[in-house]
Amino acid sequence: MPIVILTDSASDIDAAARQSLGIVAVPLKIMFGAETYVDAVTISSSEFFDKLKQSSVMPTTSQPSPLEFAEAYKAIHEKYGKDVQIIAILLSGSLSGTYQSAMIAKSMLDENIDITVIDSRKASFVHGMICVEAAKSAQAGKNKEQILDQIDRYLDEVQVYFIVDTLEFLQKGGRIGKASAVIGSLLNIKPILTLDPAGYVSAFDKVRGTKKALNRVFEALQEYAQGEPVKLAVLHSSVPDQAAELLERLKQEFTVTDSWLEQIGPVIGTHTGPGLLGIVMVKDR
Repeated sequence: MPIVILTDSASDIDAAARQSLGIVAVPLKIMFGAETYVDAVTISSSEFFDKLKQSSVMPTTSQPSPLEFAEAYKAIHEKYGKDVQIIAILLSGSLSGTYQSAMIAKSMLDENIDITVIDSRKASFVHGMICVEAAKSAQAGKNKEQILDQIDRYLDEVQVYFIVDTLEFLQKGGRIGKASAVIGSLLNIKPILTLDPAGYVSAFDKVRGTKKALNRVFEALQEYAQGEPVKLAVLHSSVPDQAAELLERLKQEFTVTDSWLEQIGPVIGTHTGPGLLGIVMVKDR
């Protein structure tokens, strides 16, 4: 039976990878005041960050509607036939109503389509990488149960750390208070962020300076990896050279079997701003 992986545009999967793996991404929307853009359709990540730096308006995001998900389900059903199995791996339900829209859409359908909807409790290429690995497994001929087991392991084990360059956007987005943002900026505090088990953004540590912050992240990742082979991704917002250097360092210090270098998209970039560096890692076994 054909298995299709469906996700949302906040998974930040490269368009070429989505196409080659047959991954379907339902887009979120980004609003700059009265201007509305469709993520990865009418605005690219690079265009978004350029606009973010110039705009006096704080952007907001909007989840896909249940109707948009229902149309995506139907399109997959029409393309692959009645035996198709859809696995939807979606942005954390703690951060967005995207997962809820996908669930409502499933209940709206008259057609009897095999759809499994998963709240990843992750964001950006954290759940994006899991989608990619699931799609590779589908192409390799694994069945639905095997793929769901793989997804569960990745969701339980995946490590993710983000270091933001500025606290301005976290403050504007209501993630931290204004006083904390001002003091943190004055002291060059670099908060290391992660995603907690419920899928919320949470603070892992606070360190002065990017170099010390990265060293702290490496300590945490080495404790997790324990010398075993890993798959990893480096994420960034508008700092490709720094991200490429970071990826090379990771390859030197870990046994890396597969890696990605990805720019985060507008949905997560709205809250973190430019200059973010992130690392995603999971054991390869």
